[in-house]
Amino acid sequence: MILRFEDWTDPVPPVRREVLSALPHPDEGQPPLLFVPGLGHGAWAFREHWLGHAASRGFAAYALSPRANGTLRAYVHDVVQAAAALPRQAVLIGHGTGARIVAHALARYPARAAVLAAPVLRGWSALGAALRANPLGTLPACFGGGLRLRAGQLFSAGFAGVDAYAGRLVRTPAAVCRSLLAAPAPARPVGTPPVLVLGSPDDRIVTRGALDRVAAGHGGAPLLFPGMGHDLMLDAGWREPIDAILDWLVKELSP
Repeated sequence: MILRFEDWTDPVPPVRREVLSALPHPDEGQPPLLFVPGLGHGAWAFREHWLGHAASRGFAAYALSPRANGTLRAYVHDVVQAAAALPRQAVLIGHGTGARIVAHALARYPARAAVLAAPVLRGWSALGAALRANPLGTLPACFGGGLRLRAGQLFSAGFAGVDAYAGRLVRTPAAVCRSLLAAPAPARPVGTPPVLVLGSPDDRIVTRGALDRVAAGHGGAPLLFPGMGHDLMLDAGWREPIDAILDWLVKELSP
């Protein structure tokens, strides 16, 4: 973990972090996974399916809820601290703006690998896509207000679980939106961790072009899941993306 001068002179205020987990039995020594949610979501979004499924395949899986009214620096701090507390060098997996946080955390924490799922790395272009899909919930964020995601823009058409998750999405304060969406590009990762980029060409927030650009920045092409919405971990086909992530990790991290 890399400490910087501002960490000493202007430390991030401590908070009690919510970290949910699912552990394998027995633990066969796979690297732990730390999932980081994006705007409007919490650790619950990974507990629904991905944590337990990862544990069933031998990976200790953890999910971190973002602090309320934080900044990008605070969120990165929380991810780095949570990862450093795990028993082994972790894999960081970020979704949406959580992928943006992970991208910045990679400059502070020597991750074993990283996964950027439906990544919102160019914040304002993603805001434009969200504006087209959900003008009433997104427009206030363009004028200093908060951002409220609409469940319909996050899932595939006809997904039966929309109503169940709609009430769990939270409004993101304006200051948090500005901190995450207007942040500079992340610094280079510590070391050379392998990075997987994945998403859906039918995502209403992250465009196919954005997926291609992010993946190209890491020397590859995105892994695509047609027909799915932005919330890959909750949508009807949730099993396919997490299995692809775990298969990639097994192959990439094998001796």
